[in-house]
Amino acid sequence: MSGRARLMWDDAVTGYDFGPSHPMDPVRLVLTMGLVRAYGLDRAADVVAAPAAGDSTLRLVHQQEYVDAVRRASLDPRGADGSYGLGTPDDPAFAGMHETSALIAGQSVGAAEAVWRGETAHAVNFAGGLHHAMPGAASGFCIYNDAALAIARLLELGAERVAYIDVDVHHGDGVQTAFWEDPRVLTVSLHEHPRTLFPQTGWAEETGGGAGEGSAVNVALPAGTGDEGWLRAFHSVVPELLADFRPQVLVTQHGADTHFEDPLAHLAVSLDAQRAVQASCHDLVHEYVDGGRWVALGGGGYAVVDVVPRSWTHLVAIAAHAPIDPLSEVPESWRDEVYARTRQLGPGRMTDGRTPAWQPWDAGYDPADRLDQAVLATRKAVFPLRGLLA
Repeated sequence: MSGRARLMWDDAVTGYDFGPSHPMDPVRLVLTMGLVRAYGLDRAADVVAAPAAGDSTLRLVHQQEYVDAVRRASLDPRGADGSYGLGTPDDPAFAGMHETSALIAGQSVGAAEAVWRGETAHAVNFAGGLHHAMPGAASGFCIYNDAALAIARLLELGAERVAYIDVDVHHGDGVQTAFWEDPRVLTVSLHEHPRTLFPQTGWAEETGGGAGEGSAVNVALPAGTGDEGWLRAFHSVVPELLADFRPQVLVTQHGADTHFEDPLAHLAVSLDAQRAVQASCHDLVHEYVDGGRWVALGGGGYAVVDVVPRSWTHLVAIAAHAPIDPLSEVPESWRDEVYARTRQLGPGRMTDGRTPAWQPWDAGYDPADRLDQAVLATRKAVFPLRGLLA
C-alpha cells in the first residue's frame, strides 16, 4: 500500500454553484485548494482527478428516475421538478448540475476504490460529504450523496464492515437512510439537536431497522455545545464503537459548520477542536481499521473564508502525515488570494488559539448536565444492541 495520501481534486468541482445568494459558495473550495497549495500539501499528497460517477454507480444509492430528473434540470433549470427536491431555495437548479454533482460523487467513489485496492491508505475529497441527498430527492444543498455512494461502492467491491463517522453540525440523514437496514455499515453522527436544526432527524432512538438494528448511532448535541462538550461526546461514543466493529474502511465527514462563526447553526466549536477530531480520526484509523484505510470528506461549512479553508487544509495535512503547527501563521500569498477573490481580509493564523480538552466518560458523568444527558441517551439506545455496556 502506498505511503502517500491521495487528494481528490478537479477544478471543475467548483462549478457546484447554486447562485450568488446561496450560502454554499464554491469559493470555499477554491480557497481551500489555494491554502493546500500554499502549504505545499499538493506535493505531500498525490493530487488525482477521478472521472464523474456514471449512472450505474449513481444507482448504487439513487433511483434512476431521480438521476433522470437531475439531468433534465441540468439542461433546463427553469423546468426543474420540485417533487424531486430540485428548484427549491435550498437546492436551486443550475446549468450543468448533473455533471458537476456526478463529478464530486466520482471523486469520493474514486477515493474509496483507491483505499480498498491498496493504492493509498488515506484519501481526501473535501468537495464531498454531501450527506443529505436521498435516494430519490435532493435535500439540504446536496444533489448526489457522494458519501453514501463511496460506502456502497466499497460494499460492491467486497467490504463487509464499513464505518461512517459524521461530525457535521447537521445530522447525516441521507447516509443513515441509505444503510438503515444494512448491518455491514455502522453510521455514527454527532450533530446539533434536531429540535433546533435541520433536518430535524438524528434522535438517539434512531438505531437502524431490520437486520441493521443497532447500526445507526446518533448523538444529538444541545445548541451552544462548545469544544469540551463536543470532544467529550466524540470520545465517549466513537472509539468504543470502532473497537467493537473493527471496520475494514473508515469513511469520515468533516463539515466545518460546527464552528462558532458558522451562520447557519448554533454550536460553538473552534478550529482547534475540529483539528483535534480530525487527528483523532486518523489515530483511530490506525488503531482499529484494517490497513489504515481512511476516506475523509468535507461537508457543510458556511463561514467560507475564515473557517472552511483552514479546517479542511488541516484535514488534508493530517491525512498526508504532514500536520500543520496550530500556531502557524497563514501564508501571506494565500491572504492575498482571499482578498483578490472576495475583498475580505483572510485570517492570520491557522487556528483559533485554543487548547481543546475534555473529561473522559469513564471518569463519571453528571446526570443534570445536558451534554451528558445526550451522550447517555445515545449509549442507552444503541450500546446494548451491540452487546456493549451503556
